[in-house]
Amino acid sequence: GEYNSEECGWDGGDCIDFNTKYPDCYIGGDCASFNATFPGCRVDIPPWIADGECTGRAYNTEECGWDGGDCTEFNTKYPDCRVD
Repeated sequence: GEYNSEECGWDGGDCIDFNTKYPDCYIGGDCASFNATFPGCRVDIPPWIADGECTGRAYNTEECGWDGGDCTEFNTKYPDCRVD
């Protein structure tokens, strides 16, 4: 998102892992490596994928790798939980 910039401390440090995994994926950047890892994942803020928190909703989908693995434990504990 817009806070994922040097001036904003990479969203207070929250985006450092994402930026390390996908160095060319930023607003206006080339997200080829992200898109190759998560084809079909269409979310507003890609750095929230695999950021250590289960974001849910559009991020907790098969296309987005269950939020890059962040929602795996939640989905195991609550397999019937569905939120639109």
